[in-house]
Amino acid sequence: MHEPIPIAQALELIAAHVKPLAEEQVSLEDADGRFLASAVVAPIDLPSFDNSAMDGYAVRAADTPGRLQIVGESAAGAPFPGTVQSGQAVAISTGAVLSDGADAVVPIESVSVDGDHLVIAAAVDPGAFVRYAGSDIRRGDELLAAGTRIGSAQVGALAAVGLSAARCRRRPHVAVVTTGTELRPVGTELRPGEIFNSNAPMLRALLRSAGSRIEQIAAPADTTEAHVAALDEALEHDVVITSGGVSVGNHDLVRDAAGRLGVEEVFWRVAVRPGKPVSFGVRGDTLVFGLPGNPVSTLVCFELFVRPALLALQGARAAAPALNTGTLATTVRRNPARDDFIRVRTRTADGITKLEPLPGQQSHQIVIAARADAVARIPAGSGELPAGAEVSFLPIQRF
Repeated sequence: MHEPIPIAQALELIAAHVKPLAEEQVSLEDADGRFLASAVVAPIDLPSFDNSAMDGYAVRAADTPGRLQIVGESAAGAPFPGTVQSGQAVAISTGAVLSDGADAVVPIESVSVDGDHLVIAAAVDPGAFVRYAGSDIRRGDELLAAGTRIGSAQVGALAAVGLSAARCRRRPHVAVVTTGTELRPVGTELRPGEIFNSNAPMLRALLRSAGSRIEQIAAPADTTEAHVAALDEALEHDVVITSGGVSVGNHDLVRDAAGRLGVEEVFWRVAVRPGKPVSFGVRGDTLVFGLPGNPVSTLVCFELFVRPALLALQGARAAAPALNTGTLATTVRRNPARDDFIRVRTRTADGITKLEPLPGQQSHQIVIAARADAVARIPAGSGELPAGAEVSFLPIQRF
């Protein structure tokens, strides 16, 4: 029997077998959620010209305070054609080109207008309310680093410098195989002893949130041959995820079937609860994750082990479980052999995140897990952790 390995060792072993996927050109419209394969360099200065940060008047700072003649207007997209001379001012809109000769902008609410003249009561510093060319980024500087996940702000930055596409890593193509003859598709009628297959739709939701393309493989019959056939089809993908069939029962056939197909098992069993029977293997560049069948075990193991691997395949700069730190609201008993991930609700008070354990911590209780917004890591050990003890936790709002 394999001895369970620590979580950190499992993560190191997975990371050692992950190779980022190939690059591809992705249009800006399709780039949200993708990871940059290489750094993006700004092709232009941004802003590309000195412009006004306010509606007001472009002036020479040396002329203030004073009474200035208004000689024209610089509107967005329609610059003032001349040069601002001493004693002159130009009406200017936010974002409009700062007129030649001017070196400051006076906001409209800070002046009074007398016919075609402007009265400025206070001195204005050079550069006041001016957005200088290149103050956001200079041409040739790095705009976004390799491994950056593109979101709305990154889309805006790329568009602002005129880029309509970006080089990104390919999305991983993931095959999902759920096992268990007792499972029935959601929406069908259950017979005695049967349960709905909650893992398949849950895994698809998890995979979509991790940027994956998904292929659901038909659930195999309860024979080694059927498992071999299903896994043979699944192994044509970048990643294979199975749920169920990785423990030691007579009907746990996944690991044997995978071995027959040339999958090298890297580890089996991790010192974690729920999820101890989790397995990981490889065939060529294909990653194979065997997740336990209990729904909460599937959920926790996905977040701990699968999501980091999927992000790393896409070139993410940080591809580790997103653990935060909080304090326990109540006393919790420790497991002497394994790290426990317990379902909790979080609340924040005075800058401290409190973790309130929920009743019902068994690995089949997915409905209770759906009421949680995090799982707290209770390190293996003897005795109890008191209320107020600091522990790490994994947010699960995205589940």
